[in-house]
Amino acid sequence: MTDREEVVFVVDDDDAVRKGLARLLRSVGHTPVTFACAAEFLSRENYGGIGCIVLDVRMPGLNGMELQTELAARDIDLPIVFLTGHGDIPMSVQAMKRGAVDFLTKPVDERVLLDSVQQALRRHKSRRAERQEAEAMQARLQMLTSRELEVLRCVIAGARNKRIAAHLGIAEQTVKIHRARVMAKLGVHTWTELFQACQRAGIEPSPDL
Repeated sequence: MTDREEVVFVVDDDDAVRKGLARLLRSVGHTPVTFACAAEFLSRENYGGIGCIVLDVRMPGLNGMELQTELAARDIDLPIVFLTGHGDIPMSVQAMKRGAVDFLTKPVDERVLLDSVQQALRRHKSRRAERQEAEAMQARLQMLTSRELEVLRCVIAGARNKRIAAHLGIAEQTVKIHRARVMAKLGVHTWTELFQACQRAGIEPSPDL
């Protein structure tokens, strides 16, 4: 198993279910990795690639709902597709509110399950791309001087150069220079791109403007 694969982790205490799901997933090109309980899954080797979890609810030790909570506490962002023979509406609502992609009941139509797995993998790809983009932007932000960061926060607050100059006590031409350097260092070309990048990176506009 490599981080370049798209892995579907199957966590279910029923041996026949695990084997059946593994065969199904393998038949459409996925890489299944199976576990008989939550403890086995949590003790696995760290996986940094794209993946998702097909998760049973009732299992010895930690049940599926408790595992979902534990994964959130550990900041493990693998999307979950619940597949259970013992679910109910309140349980499904709770699971979905906590971020599950789907809550399916056994026996399940194979196409429905595969569609949910595909949706979960797409979600993880998107989530991982957003996180990587935010991390890259944070690295670029570290390249800014303290003055450039001040100018940046004023810019995303919507202030014009003249207002920024007066606020910071510097010349308007100096603001223009800092603004150009900020755009270049962050790799953006428009105000909209700059604003969106700062939102993703958690940079707040200057509150004084």
